[in-house]
Amino acid sequence: MSETTETAVSRTAVRVDGETASYLTVDTAEHDGPAVLLLHGTYWSRVWLPVLDRLAEAGLRPLAVDLPGLGRSGGELTLETATVPALADWVARFASALDISGPVAVAGHDIGGAVAQHLLVHDGLQVSRLALVNSVTYDSWPAPHVARFRGPGTTADDVLAARREAVTAALAGAATEQRVADYLDPWTASRVRRSWMAMAGAADSRYTLDLVPALRRSTTPKLLIWGENDPFETLEYAERFASEIPHTTLIRIPDAGHIPTENAPGRIARALTDFFTA
Repeated sequence: MSETTETAVSRTAVRVDGETASYLTVDTAEHDGPAVLLLHGTYWSRVWLPVLDRLAEAGLRPLAVDLPGLGRSGGELTLETATVPALADWVARFASALDISGPVAVAGHDIGGAVAQHLLVHDGLQVSRLALVNSVTYDSWPAPHVARFRGPGTTADDVLAARREAVTAALAGAATEQRVADYLDPWTASRVRRSWMAMAGAADSRYTLDLVPALRRSTTPKLLIWGENDPFETLEYAERFASEIPHTTLIRIPDAGHIPTENAPGRIARALTDFFTA
C-alpha cells in the first residue's frame, strides 16, 4: 500500500512507549474535527482505508492506528502486552500522545472491537460513541484459524501462508491479488509475525465475557455494522449483542464478509458518519 493516496489519506506517526505508533489519517484544511479512533484486530489499519476519506469529508478526524508490533508500528508484542486490557491501555496512551482529551468516538474491528469495548469502561479514556464492525463479542473468539497458533507446533514462518488464506476468505467478493498482497505486506517482517502470534496466544474470550455486565449498564450509544457472510464472527453474535446490550443499533451488510469495509465502503462510511456526527 502506498503511504499517500490521491484521496489525501496519509500515514504519519507518533511516539508511544518509546516506539513508533503508525496511523492513517486524512490531510484536510481543518485538523480540529472530532477525533475517531479506528482499531484493527488480527489484521492492521488497512481495514479502515476504504472509509477514511468519507469520514473526513463529514468533518471528523479519523485516526486508524496500527497496534504495537503490527502493521507499520514499531515494537513487538508479547503474551503480556498483547492482551485486550494491555492493548486498551496502549490505545489510551496513543490518544494522550496526540493530545486527545475529553470524550472520543471509537470503532473497532475483529479483536480491535474487544479493545474498543474495554475502552468503554477504561478510566483513562472517555468514549462518547462505540461502533463495532464484525467484532469479537461474548465467547465468539478466538476463531479456529487463530486459535491453532496458540499451541505448540506452529512457528512464525507458518503465519504468512495462514494469513493469506484468512485474508482471502475475509475479503470475500472484494478479494483480488493486489488487495490480498496489500493486506499481507506487513507480515513479511518476522517481527510482525511474532507479534501476531503473541496476539493469537493472548486471545481469550473472558476479556469480552467479563465486560458484559458493564456493557449492559452503559448508556453510551453503540452501533454494530456486520457483514452477514462472516464465517468467523457470525451474525448471530451481533443479533445477541443488539438484543441484550441497551442503546445498540445493528446494521446488516448483505453479501459482505469479515472485512465489510472492502465490500460496501460507501454504505459503511455513511453509517459511521451518521452515527459519529449525530
